[in-house]
Amino acid sequence: MLRALAVDDERPSLEELLYLLNADPRIGTAEGAGDATEALRRINRALESGPGGPEAIDVVFLDIHMPGLDGLDLARLLTGFADPPLVVFVTAHEDFAVQAFDLKAVDYVLKPVRKERLAEAVRRAAELRDTAAPRIPVSEPDPDHISVELGGVTRFVSVDDITHVEAQGDYARLHTDRGSHLIRIPLSTLEERWRSRGFVRIHRRHLVALRHVGELRLDAGTVSVMVGSEELQVSRRHTRELRDLLMRRP
Repeated sequence: MLRALAVDDERPSLEELLYLLNADPRIGTAEGAGDATEALRRINRALESGPGGPEAIDVVFLDIHMPGLDGLDLARLLTGFADPPLVVFVTAHEDFAVQAFDLKAVDYVLKPVRKERLAEAVRRAAELRDTAAPRIPVSEPDPDHISVELGGVTRFVSVDDITHVEAQGDYARLHTDRGSHLIRIPLSTLEERWRSRGFVRIHRRHLVALRHVGELRLDAGTVSVMVGSEELQVSRRHTRELRDLLMRRP
C-alpha cells in the first residue's frame, strides 16, 4: 500500500485531498503538509529512515502555487535525490502541465478534484512504485562545476557563470545570466566552498561573485551592489570587508 504526503497551503483543499486519499484502498497512510518547506523536512526524514522506515513516503500529491518554495521548485529538488518519492501535481492551473511532465510527474490532476480522477492518479503511482528501479546519484564532476536538475536532466553549471547566490532556508538559488537553479545546499556551505573563488557574503541572504559586481552604491547610509541588472543590499557588518575586497580586485 502507498504511503502518501499531500501538500497544499489552502487548508480546505488539503483536508479534501486527504479525505479522498484515505478513502482509496491502495493508500495505506496519507498525511498533510501546509507548504513545500514542511514537505521537504518530512521527505528528508523519510529518506533518512530508509525505504521501510516508519516515516517513508512513496508519493507526494503536490499543489503548485504556494508561498515561498512552490510545487515546481520542490519537484525539481526531488529529482536530485537518490531515491525520491513519486510526484502527482494537484492544481487549479492548467498552464504548468508541460513543466510538470518534464519533471517526470506521474500525473497532473486539476482542481476541483474528482474522486475518479484522483483514483486514476493513485493507480498510476502504485504501478510505478512496484516497478521503479532505484536512481543512481550523480557526483560532482569537478570543483569548477556544480550539478543542477532541470526538467529531470542533470546539468553542470560553471561556477564562473554564477553571479550571486540567494539563501532559501536550507537551500540556495544559484543565479546566472541565463536563469537560476535551486539546489539542496545551504548558503553557508557554498560560502566556505567558494571563498577561494572570489565569492563573498554581503548579507545573511546573499553571496556574490566579486568578478560580477559592477557597482558599489551608497544612498542615505544604505550600501548596495549592482550584480548584472540586480541591485542587492549589503548589510553593515559586511560593508567594510566588501569595500576592501573590491579595492584589491584586479
